[in-house]
Amino acid sequence: MNRNARGLATVLLLTASVACSTESKTERGTGSDSVPPAGRAHSQSNGGAVPPLSTARGVVLFAGTSLTAGLGLSPDSAYPMLIQRKIDSAGLPFEVVNAGVSGETSSGLLDRLGWLLRARFDVLVIETGANDGLRGIPVSTLRANLETALDRIKAKRPDATIVLVQMEALPNLGAKYTSEFHNVYPSVAAAKHAVLIPFLLNGVAGDRSLNQADGVHPNNTGERIVADNVWKALRPTLEARAFAAVGGGRRTTADSVARR
Repeated sequence: MNRNARGLATVLLLTASVACSTESKTERGTGSDSVPPAGRAHSQSNGGAVPPLSTARGVVLFAGTSLTAGLGLSPDSAYPMLIQRKIDSAGLPFEVVNAGVSGETSSGLLDRLGWLLRARFDVLVIETGANDGLRGIPVSTLRANLETALDRIKAKRPDATIVLVQMEALPNLGAKYTSEFHNVYPSVAAAKHAVLIPFLLNGVAGDRSLNQADGVHPNNTGERIVADNVWKALRPTLEARAFAAVGGGRRTTADSVARR
């Protein structure tokens, strides 16, 4: 278990019961396709509906938990919105949609996946598993849910790029559980040909100065670090897709990284 995961345990153990309670309320009464995305990563909420998007720009859809939704922050400050600013600064032709849902487990992601697949996207970033870890959900369930989700996405959108965000479990669940939990992400990403982003909360988890009062969700300063973590891994993927879209041929992520 790395330092960030140990730090995460210190602060999350105090709030795990609260988070699980929130999760139960979120998931209760939700059936297949019933939970809509939170909407486009812009400052104005539109009641959960994905707004019309310009066909001239690709779409990066973020599907995740409260960490993606930006719980406790203004919509403009959630990391997907910060990613949009980085995309614009880099001159890349992509528009971000934030479909984060607080309290969601990997099973909840599967429940609304059909809804998400009706939206237009070129890149789908999946951040899930944090609430599975808080509840001690079997790793086999997490793995099966991730594999099923990625298979369904690939079947419906074979040309889309899937990006999987590494999450970590709490050390109090035991070394065997935390190790198996960690290993699910690189294993599934490799098997399903997804891009793997390192641990979302690297450099933030366990640092009280970078988190809100609950000790779980990043504050504005911490959220900027989270955005940097995601951007380092996501940018080469977006550059490769943009390069291919203008007729330059498909460039691999490795090629993109090598040129920077």
